[in-house]
Amino acid sequence: MKHLHSGKVRDLYETDEGLLLMVASDRMSAFDYILEPAIPDKGAILTQMSLWWFDQLKDVVPNHVVAPGDDPRSVLCRPLKMVQVECVARGYLAGGGLNEYRADGTVSGVRLPEGLEDGSRLPEPIFTPSTKAPMGQHDEPISYEQVEAEVGAELAAELRRITLAVYTRGAEIARERGIILADTKIELGWDTDGVLTLGDEVLTPDSSRFWPADEWQPGRSQPSFDKQYVRDWLLSPESGWDKASGNPPPRLPDHVVERTRQRYLEAYERVTGSSFSG
Repeated sequence: MKHLHSGKVRDLYETDEGLLLMVASDRMSAFDYILEPAIPDKGAILTQMSLWWFDQLKDVVPNHVVAPGDDPRSVLCRPLKMVQVECVARGYLAGGGLNEYRADGTVSGVRLPEGLEDGSRLPEPIFTPSTKAPMGQHDEPISYEQVEAEVGAELAAELRRITLAVYTRGAEIARERGIILADTKIELGWDTDGVLTLGDEVLTPDSSRFWPADEWQPGRSQPSFDKQYVRDWLLSPESGWDKASGNPPPRLPDHVVERTRQRYLEAYERVTGSSFSG
């Protein structure tokens, strides 16, 4: 196969038939850095969880999956011409959205009520797009009006509709399993027939924030089943890392690697209801 691209987490290959083989590695990224060491089984967990979600969402939006790959980390898929907008939906306030809100009371130009805290539930899910930055650079929030100016009003409306529909379905299913889906990011692109299609990964611990519902408590950082655990450790005194220094993060200690693996594993098993077999 022809190697096309390696991202922060995934490697992409082209088959002789013109299909794409997407392979999820065990690499972990945070704050636009690739961290060391990798998280065992992470790639397989992400791939198997995405495949499960693609099936749950097939009546909401078409997806790019042709068939699972021979390896649990891989999936054979149709090529897409990707939309150059990061499509994000938020139902709760956290992460970059929280930082924006604290600065001026808005998230991606959407005015929110006063008095919200870290982890607060929003009055309704909102579409909070961002730029799609090159590897090594940071995505920047943009307003819906900026998306309209970039891609046109018709496509902007469709991106918002699909993103919120995916979030709504995902949040409903997660809630049944005792999990809050705080936010998620999806990738959309056109297939060869011009149909807007869901690609890359969907509703995984890398692209979403999952919180245990019985531990949700606004006003603090929430326990999570995603990479927030790694982010929190990197920003803690234990890591000794200054994010503003320009220096790369330190190596993850064994206990952080194992705890992160367990969180990803628990997310997969609680959401899908299946045991992970690798």
